[in-house]
Amino acid sequence: MVDKKKFAVILSGCGVFDGAELHESVMTLYSIAKNDGTYEIFAPDIPQHHVVNHTTGKEMNESRNVFVEASRIARGDIKNLKEFNAGDFDALIFPGGFGVAKNLSSFAFDGPECKIDPDVEKAVKDMAGKGKPIGALCIAPVLLAKLLGDVEVTIGQDEATASAIEKMGARHKKADHGEIIVDEKNKTVTTPCYMLDADIVQIARGAENVVKELIRMS
Repeated sequence: MVDKKKFAVILSGCGVFDGAELHESVMTLYSIAKNDGTYEIFAPDIPQHHVVNHTTGKEMNESRNVFVEASRIARGDIKNLKEFNAGDFDALIFPGGFGVAKNLSSFAFDGPECKIDPDVEKAVKDMAGKGKPIGALCIAPVLLAKLLGDVEVTIGQDEATASAIEKMGARHKKADHGEIIVDEKNKTVTTPCYMLDADIVQIARGAENVVKELIRMS
């Protein structure tokens, strides 16, 4: 009988410019299921920083909720992040998207001085405290840099973001499409995804490589 590893997936809304990146989110869920894992999806019940028209790239004069928007990706099967219990899971994973830097944190605006949503902080620190592995795609490794400090991560090859990560006390290592950076000591796995000029096949490869490594670590 296969030992199915249980993942917690934290989303930051729905849509690359103001929430969770759709391709990264779906490919993460697919990769977990493909590799005989199971998952539960979480999101914080908080307002989005703003709403972006994904056709024009312009801000819209309306408000939305991160939990409600993330529920679109989860097909309604989602839990408030306040309910997260690290003891229930083998691994934690964050897809990317600007929602990570705008809703789960203030990195998009404050850089290295950013603040992290308290429930996100608790989830990361609880998993790390139990020695359980954490994965992060795209821009999401900035959360690990801020919360874990001396950790090795990648966001690809963007020098400005890499510099910000190192100012938070973390170490950045360049990576290409589908490549993962594994920090054995901190039990973290990161990959660039759409921080590079990627296509959906490359996104799927990166997501699956992270998932496979998290399964190995757990």
